[in-house]
Amino acid sequence: MKHHIRVAAEKEEQEFYSGRAPLDWLRALQAIGTDANKPFLELTPYLIAIFQERHHYDENNTRIKHYYASESVGLATGFLISAIHNIGLVCLTHTPSPMKFLNGLLSRPKQEKLFLRLVVGYPAESAMVPELPKKNLEQVVSII
Repeated sequence: MKHHIRVAAEKEEQEFYSGRAPLDWLRALQAIGTDANKPFLELTPYLIAIFQERHHYDENNTRIKHYYASESVGLATGFLISAIHNIGLVCLTHTPSPMKFLNGLLSRPKQEKLFLRLVVGYPAESAMVPELPKKNLEQVVSII
């Protein structure tokens, strides 16, 4: 399954890097050295696909909206990432766009949308985390 996910993800990534991505986005990605090749999708021990369901259908086939789906899934994902780190593992968020191919590969209903994929395991010996500029607390927090 991880091989199939990698092949489909790399296809989307190749289309992104070779035409869909704006030039300024590609320049920003150079700092972290990413490209369309995603071998880690097969090498990692765990891939977690996190879907959100913005609506469902009841027994009468009436569409029922789920309010705050993105916020709820985002918060739950944050807790999951913290738990992953607390047990000594690391994770990488991976978000190729579009990601509809995962619905088919993982037999998910059409009303579910992939929110995020987490690549979970131990870092490779050669893994390097780039030093990116970060804002200080005063730039991101207003205390009232």
